[in-house]
Amino acid sequence: MKIVFAGGGTAGHINPALAIAGYVKLRQPDAEILYIGNKGGMEERLVAQAGYEFKSISIQGFSRKLTPAGIKKNIVTAKKAITASKEAKKILLEFKPDICVGTGGYVSGPVIRTAAKMGIPTVIHEQNAFPGVTTKMLSKLVDRVMLAVPSAKDYLKKNCKTVDTGNPVRGEILTAEKEASRKELGLDSRPVILSFGGSLGARIINESLADIIARSANDGKYQHIHAYGQYGKWFPDLLKEKGADLEKATNLDIREYINNMPTCLAAADLVIARAGAITLSEIQAQGKPSILIPSPNVAENHQYHNAMALANKNAAVVIEESELTPERLTREIDKLASDSERLAEFTNLELLELAKKYETPVIFGSDAHFSAMIADYSNIMPLVEKAEFPDELVLNYQPEKFMAYLKPTPEK
Repeated sequence: MKIVFAGGGTAGHINPALAIAGYVKLRQPDAEILYIGNKGGMEERLVAQAGYEFKSISIQGFSRKLTPAGIKKNIVTAKKAITASKEAKKILLEFKPDICVGTGGYVSGPVIRTAAKMGIPTVIHEQNAFPGVTTKMLSKLVDRVMLAVPSAKDYLKKNCKTVDTGNPVRGEILTAEKEASRKELGLDSRPVILSFGGSLGARIINESLADIIARSANDGKYQHIHAYGQYGKWFPDLLKEKGADLEKATNLDIREYINNMPTCLAAADLVIARAGAITLSEIQAQGKPSILIPSPNVAENHQYHNAMALANKNAAVVIEESELTPERLTREIDKLASDSERLAEFTNLELLELAKKYETPVIFGSDAHFSAMIADYSNIMPLVEKAEFPDELVLNYQPEKFMAYLKPTPEK
């Protein structure tokens, strides 16, 4: 099988493609994977690191500003769109894929549109509850639209063929272990905070975290991994201005981008991030407590609704950007990082939500999958009620079902 993936601009569009590609290679090791992305885009680097073949086209997004500069940019963008379609057609003719998969971002537009016109089977994946512009445009042309959130269908044309799939999570996220990851990163038993504002970076998150990161450089209370993003290259200088010696502070890991997210996420005790769909899927898959700062600059404010779905289950703290200050963020971090029971509660609630979502049976009273806190029935029952966890998935009361679950599935 030969598969083309197209998507880019941000990690939120790239990682789903890499997750799907990884699963395909696991099931069909001889499958040929080609990733088409924007020349010089973030996807060029990330795809190479994942070990897949990469070919580029030149494309850029349209400006939404009706200013002279915006209009000028859109004229250039329109010309590039025509050229990009020709470049995509040339690549597709050479590779001859069996199917093309788009995961969003403007680069997927010309690739998937051209593939559909050539009669190549096409599918696209929408990660959010509110479909992006590219998804809306392509949904009328493709064979299937894969939806992470079923309600996203309400925003598409009625004749679109959709299937509910959820968001793909990279296999490495699911298998990374905390202690092994800490050892790999050279971390000790102090609390580990992981923070990032998306692949491009978020100025307000960088600025709000600067005080507590600089403090940690001096008092060593926390170990902190922080990615300041493509547009935050000024951040290390800000830390130095606040008195942080980054060369001596071995408890700090400050970088532009986190290439080893599975390892860093597994090692963390607390995550501070935006509330993009893929970010939340990965945080939930690892069962990590989080402080979420939704971006207000997204369609239908969907990041806020993503975040509140966890906050309403007491599985995350949400701070809206309008309420974010260095003092507020520092207070929340200190409060959570010093409260091991609260962190454990967050973790267990996220795991319960995940088990409920995928209808996975659980047994309470064991710390094999949940923390020791949840092994005590007096602790677990309030969490079960908060998560509205269905009785039919609890195997403690169903020994026959438990024994049947343990039996291997007969080979076909």
